[in-house]
Amino acid sequence: MHKTLRNHFEEVIDLTDQEFAFALTKFEIKDFGKGDFIFQRDDIVEHAYFISSGLLKLSYFDDNAKEHIVSFAMENWWESDFNAFFTQSETTYYLKCLEATSVYYISLEGYRELSEELPKMKTFWLQKSNTGFVGSQRRILSLLTTSPKERYEQFLKEYPSLTQRVSKTQIAAYLGVSRETLSRLYS
Repeated sequence: MHKTLRNHFEEVIDLTDQEFAFALTKFEIKDFGKGDFIFQRDDIVEHAYFISSGLLKLSYFDDNAKEHIVSFAMENWWESDFNAFFTQSETTYYLKCLEATSVYYISLEGYRELSEELPKMKTFWLQKSNTGFVGSQRRILSLLTTSPKERYEQFLKEYPSLTQRVSKTQIAAYLGVSRETLSRLYS
């Protein structure tokens, strides 16, 4: 049952059975239904989530109640409001399940204990953080410098499976365009 998480760790580091068993003690598992919120605006974010199965969206609603999708997270991805997680503070985001979703989650205390008691996990966390930072910078640059059509084509190229799992309205909110603009580009 825990093979997905172990394989994910072992993309970066090697773990003995004993080390993985120890790492597993720092995680809990939870299932959510489609439409469930893992957290909502003003909640204290106490966990980071590894998606074992399912699909999540991290979104922000502006003062005009317009949704801005910050990210989608599917199998083998991590998601949280990492600023709120690491500061144990309130979030401004919503983390919602777009499908029935199963996650492994870890508390900040568990994250720190795992990093201290199994130092190779620091290498794992660093690699995952760096990958996330690079992805975030690429996304920001894309939003600043490319046309809606180019952003959509890039989305299709980078995340082809998501086009079958999320609506055009959600893709538009992720790309920073209206649903109508996306429809005009690809009608």
